[in-house]
Amino acid sequence: MHADRGSTLFALVLALILAPAVALAELTEPERRMASWITTHEEEAVELLERITRINSGTLNAAGVRAVGDVLEAELAALGFETRWVAMPPSVQRAGHLFARRRGDAGRSVLLIGHLDTVFEPDHPFQGFERDGDRVVGPGVSDMKGGDVAIIFALRAMAAAGVLEGADITVAFIGDEESPGQPLELVRRDLIEAGKRVDVALGFEGATRDGDTEYVSIARRGASEWMLEVEGREAHSSGIFSEDVGAGAVFEAARILNAFYQEVRGEEYLTFNAGAILGGTDVSYDAGENRGTVAGKTNVVPQRVVVQGGLRTISQEQLERAREAMRRVVAEGGRPGTSATITFQDGYPPMAPTEGNRALMASYNEVSEDLGLGTLEVYDPGRRGAADISFVAPYSDGLAGLGMQGRGAHAPGESLDLTSLPAATSRAAIFLYRLTTGAER
Repeated sequence: MHADRGSTLFALVLALILAPAVALAELTEPERRMASWITTHEEEAVELLERITRINSGTLNAAGVRAVGDVLEAELAALGFETRWVAMPPSVQRAGHLFARRRGDAGRSVLLIGHLDTVFEPDHPFQGFERDGDRVVGPGVSDMKGGDVAIIFALRAMAAAGVLEGADITVAFIGDEESPGQPLELVRRDLIEAGKRVDVALGFEGATRDGDTEYVSIARRGASEWMLEVEGREAHSSGIFSEDVGAGAVFEAARILNAFYQEVRGEEYLTFNAGAILGGTDVSYDAGENRGTVAGKTNVVPQRVVVQGGLRTISQEQLERAREAMRRVVAEGGRPGTSATITFQDGYPPMAPTEGNRALMASYNEVSEDLGLGTLEVYDPGRRGAADISFVAPYSDGLAGLGMQGRGAHAPGESLDLTSLPAATSRAAIFLYRLTTGAER
C-alpha cells in the first residue's frame, strides 16, 4: 500500500471515530459497521476496479462487455443475488445486459443502475490502468466502472453488517449505454420492466464536484431526434423566385430553421440542434450513419434539403410542446413552390424533477450529513446529458450521479479520484439500508 494511501485511510477511519457528536449520534450501529467496513476494504475495491478496467469493454466489443459482466456477476452471485444475462439478437450487434435481484419484503424496493461498456474500442490507443497515489487513469474508470465498483462494495458492506437480508434490490448493468443498440424498445425493455417494479431507482454514473460543492442529479434532460425534409422545383436559376419556379428548397429550409430559432427557442432547458444539413439537386442521406452526399450547381435551383437534428427537454410535456411548435412552423408554409415535412424519433426520455425525486434528495443529504460529509446540492440538468435512469423515471423516484468523482470522461487520460471512493460507497450503503429497511427519515 502507498504511504499516502495509508494516511488517507487512517484519516478516514479517524474521521469516523472523531466525527461530531451530533452526526455520530445519527448513525445506527449497523450504519457505523458499514462505514467502517468500507474504509478498511478500500484496497479490495481498487483491485476490482483495476481488474475490470483492464478488460476492454468498448460498446462494440461484445466479448469484452460480457467479460466485465462475468466478473460483476460473480460478485453479485456471492452476495445471494439471482443473476441473468439478457442477450441481444445478432441484428442488434450489442452484447446484452446483466441483471441481478435479491427479493425481499421490507422497506422500499430499489433498482441500482450501472453500465459495463465504455467509448474506447479495442483499437483505441487508450488502454490499461495506471495508479498514482489517489488518482487512477484508465478507459472508463470514471464513466463508469468506478460507479459499478461502488454498487458492488455498498452491497458487500450491507452484507458484512448483516442488513442485506430481506432487502429487495435489483441491479442492472447495461451493456450498451454509450451507444445503444436499436430498436430502443427492445434493448431497454428489461430495464423499463425493472423500473416499473421498484419504488426507487439510483444511477451511479460519476459524481460532480465544483470546488467544495458536490452535486447530485434529480433531473436529466431527454434526448430525441428530428428530421426535416424540404422539396422544391428543380429549374434553371434564372427563373428562381418566379411563379413557375418558386424559391427552391434551400430558401424554404432556411426559413424553417430561422423560425425554429425565433419562435421555438427560449423555454428553460429546451434546446434543439441542427446537426447535419444537405441541400441541392441530388441529395442522399443515411440517418442511421449520420452522413450523406450532395450535388448541385450554382445555376440550378435546388430541389431537396435534408436536415437532421437533436432535441433535449426536461419533461415529456416540454417535449410535446416543442414538437408541436416545430410542426406548426413547418405546416405554415412560406416560400413559393416548396413543401416540407418534419418527423420525430424517440430516444432517451426525460427524467423530470419530481417531488418524489426531491424527497429522495433530502433523505440522501441526511445520510451525507450523518456521515459528516456535508450537504450536497442539486445539479443543473442543463449541464448533464441523458442516461439510462431516464428510461425508468416515469415509473419510479430516482437520483443520479451517485458514483465517484473523475475527470476527462470519454477522452484519453480519463481519471478517477480514489479519495471519493469511501464517501460514495458509504453514502450508497447507508442510503440503501435506510430505504430497504424502512429506516428512511
